[in-house]
Amino acid sequence: MAQAVKPVISIIVPCYNQGTFLSETLQSVLDQEYPYWECIIVNDGSTDNTEAIANEWAHKDNRFRYYRKENSGVSDTRNFAISKAEGKYILPLDGDDKVGSRYVAEAIDIFEKEPDTKLVYSDLILFGAKNKKLRKPGYIYKNLFEENFISVSGIFKKEDFEKTTGYNTNMVEGLEDWDFWLSFLHKDDKVVKLEGFHVFYRIKEVSRSTMIDYRKNERLLMQIFRNHENLLLEYLNPIRDYIGAEYNKREVESYKNCTELKIGLFLYAPVRFMQKVFKKLFPEKEE
Repeated sequence: MAQAVKPVISIIVPCYNQGTFLSETLQSVLDQEYPYWECIIVNDGSTDNTEAIANEWAHKDNRFRYYRKENSGVSDTRNFAISKAEGKYILPLDGDDKVGSRYVAEAIDIFEKEPDTKLVYSDLILFGAKNKKLRKPGYIYKNLFEENFISVSGIFKKEDFEKTTGYNTNMVEGLEDWDFWLSFLHKDDKVVKLEGFHVFYRIKEVSRSTMIDYRKNERLLMQIFRNHENLLLEYLNPIRDYIGAEYNKREVESYKNCTELKIGLFLYAPVRFMQKVFKKLFPEKEE
């Protein structure tokens, strides 16, 4: 067994009936180049062999710690795991996903060099039923209102998490990670996207993601709106945007009909004519 160390980062692994994949997930934790971690495995009332697998890993290396609780959903289970965490930093990792061996090392290097950093995330690789590299866009705060481009396995400080209400337990059917980032991040926060593909997201034939049909997705989006109504209306207010669009439309129409524009177009007409002549006489070479 590895010698006990004071953890700098807590990797939390909520799992519900994921015994088939759990060892692969935990092996990716054990393979981290950065050694000062703990891994908190929380069994959310599984009925498969999750407990046996988790206990096996807890006996293999004392940096793995195992808890079992009654089933309450992934949001509550993540909150429970973080409450047990001793590390300065938190890395949420689902019980069927994986992380690259340098992910923790590179993230902590960013946090230590730039202590005002709020969150670190990376590109990811889809694997399993679908295999594909997925590049995530660079961080722009307002874009987070339109799509969730940060995977659940973004790394953050525990002290920042404790300033929130945690993962929202009313997001039972999915999208709880997107909902959490909307609570966690603010306009002027510093967020860093690492170079490289450090997170491996498993695609299964049947999963919570594949089971989100149109109606369920609508319900989840509406719940996100209710959870963050004031924030979202500040940036995505449909009434304000409609009024603004109509005002701009009228401004454009009035500008088209103004005398100054007509005179300007008349005076510029010879220049446009000469541009066309020169293009015909001296066509640009193709690269």
